[in-house]
Amino acid sequence: MTTSVQPQSLQQTVMEVLDGSPKHSVSRYVEWVITVVVLVNCSAVILDSIPEVHSEHKDFFHELEFWSVMFFTLEYVLRVWSLGAKFAAAEGGAWKGRRSYILSPFGLIDFFATMPFYLHIFFPGLDLRILRVLRLLRILKLSKYNTALQDLFQAVYAERRAFGSAAFLLLISTVVSASLMHFAEGHEQPEAFGSIPHAIYWAIITITAGYGNVEPVTKAGEVIALLTGFLGVCMAAIMTGIVASAFSTQVSRKKSAYLVQLRKVLEDGVVSDAERSILKKLQTQYRLSDAEVQKMSDEILAAKASKS
Repeated sequence: MTTSVQPQSLQQTVMEVLDGSPKHSVSRYVEWVITVVVLVNCSAVILDSIPEVHSEHKDFFHELEFWSVMFFTLEYVLRVWSLGAKFAAAEGGAWKGRRSYILSPFGLIDFFATMPFYLHIFFPGLDLRILRVLRLLRILKLSKYNTALQDLFQAVYAERRAFGSAAFLLLISTVVSASLMHFAEGHEQPEAFGSIPHAIYWAIITITAGYGNVEPVTKAGEVIALLTGFLGVCMAAIMTGIVASAFSTQVSRKKSAYLVQLRKVLEDGVVSDAERSILKKLQTQYRLSDAEVQKMSDEILAAKASKS
């Protein structure tokens, strides 16, 4: 008795295509189209901010904005609709998948990619500069197709406690440096160091940029400025070390996860089309090269051969 394979629904197919599934060759082209539209749109927003270019091509920019919004709106609607198939059979129904997308960071980015246009329609008195900034947020849509950025965000989130500790040290250092500078230079330069809040601004700029745009005029102020600049270098080294360590850990974790899946697939010595598709998707998702995958496969096969 043979079991018939149920044809895949249109909703499921659209979800997989928009999700970049390797099962559908058109997924790659969809990603490229969205990327090109985002880049063209953001470039137009930047050029439109030049008064001479705006006065000469404002009709073109308005037309481009209209069709871009229609494109992003269609994409957003398709994503919300298709993700109803993600948990259709689970508790919560179709809206469980839709809700998870709408409230996710990428869902909010997609929403704000279209919102400025409709805001201007319903509230024509809004400041166009604010709308232009919101339109530039569309460039964040590209992070959806860049796994390196996703790895970085996940690495930072995984080390959030370490970042919190470093931020606390930074806060203490800023307040202490500002307070010392206020007492050392407050009478000499009251416009810059007349109060601790004024000095805090100088301390933040000095720690982050190395120079606070105000030259100390006392010996004590010079010493404090040097120590504050050195402190900024130390804080940058700490933050860089945390990010580098977290990113390296994230990459190693993904390689280990792929290696576990690869061992399961090669365990019986037969790789089916479904298993090959899963491995290809994981390879793309984890940004592993063909050489790395081949090396893992060779090591697993060599280990199996040595055991036998």
